This record gives sequence, structure tokens and C-alpha cells, in this order.
Amino acid sequence: MTDKKTRMSSDERRELVLDAATTVFGEAGYHGASTDAVARAAGVSQPYVVRMFGTKQQLFLDVLGRALDQLMEAFRAAIAGDQEVPLPRRLGLAYFELTGNRGILLCLMHAFSLGAEPVIGPAARCGFMDVYRLLRDEGGMSADEASAFLAGGMLSNVILGVRMLDDYDEDPAVRELLVTVFPEKLEIIRATHPPRQPAAGSRAGASGSR
Repeated sequence: MTDKKTRMSSDERRELVLDAATTVFGEAGYHGASTDAVARAAGVSQPYVVRMFGTKQQLFLDVLGRALDQLMEAFRAAIAGDQEVPLPRRLGLAYFELTGNRGILLCLMHAFSLGAEPVIGPAARCGFMDVYRLLRDEGGMSADEASAFLAGGMLSNVILGVRMLDDYDEDPAVRELLVTVFPEKLEIIRATHPPRQPAAGSRAGASGSR
């Protein structure tokens, strides 16, 4: 029986590898990830990944570029959406639906922290400014409105990135913070970012043994 992967087109294989790379880079970070780990996650050989993308750096750049393209596409759809709903709300909902894929969220965060990298840094800055220009030029936001939206988005990224929702039921201060930051979107965010089950030996799992 022919393996399904052998029947994929080159574009489909590329998407398969990019999906795997998004997950691996998201969880391990740029420096912690490897093309070998991406290959294992994609179910292909490491030489195949290198042949397709060349270097780990180029693979990360392609992951970043795809994530930014998906973000811009989601924002453009939100801008063209129901005009009765305030634009920041439409954009916020679009963003949280997109980042239900945790790899996209984390890869964007990793990229935005790599400003000192000589190649990745400029790409991340360019991507960030593309989003800003989209808000200004296509969304019609003022500079203050766009800046406030992006500031709120970065706070949201931190909250989601550190998995603050995992502590929602146990910590009243966490609930207060989340209700304050996400007054209209909390239930949607909780649905798209379900809490992770505590691993054996974690603080929650070990609390009864102390």
C-alpha cells in the first residue's frame, strides 16, 4: 500500500513541514528547535527538510512569514466584516480564533523577541509594521487607536503564552485579570485555549503529598 505522504504534491509536503515547524518552533523556540525535531514531527527525513528549506533560519523565516500572512488575512476579513460591530472587537475576535493554533501565537512571540538576530530581527520588525500599516491604512484607525490595539494584543499574547488560563479556576487574581483584559471575549478565549491538564508531579498533582 502506498504511503499517503508519497502521494502528496510538493506544495502539500511543504505545508505539512511548515505545520510541524510551527508547532516545534512554538514550543521550543528558535534556538531550542532543530530541523531534526521538525522532520520527526512532520514524519519526513531531516535531509528532506534541509533540501526543501536550506537552513533552520530560513525555515523559521518561512514559518514567520506564513503566520504573518494568516494574521493579515484574518484582519482583512475582520475589517470587511459586520460594520455594526466595533472594529477593535472584530479584529480581536479574528486574532483569538487564529491563535487557537497555539503554534502561531508562540512563533509570533518568539520572532518579536529576536530583534538582535541579524536576519530574523528585521523580518519581525517588518512584519509588525505591516500589521500596523494595515490597521492604519485599511482599518482606518488613528495612530493612537492602532497603538492601543497593538499594546492590548501584546498583553493578550503574554497572558496566553504563559497559559494564564490554566490557573483561572484556582486563582481569583487571575480571574480578575482575565475579566479585565478580555471583558467581551473571555468565553471565546477559554473555548479556543482550553487549560492543559496538569502533568504527574506538577504543582497541582503534587500538592496533596506535601
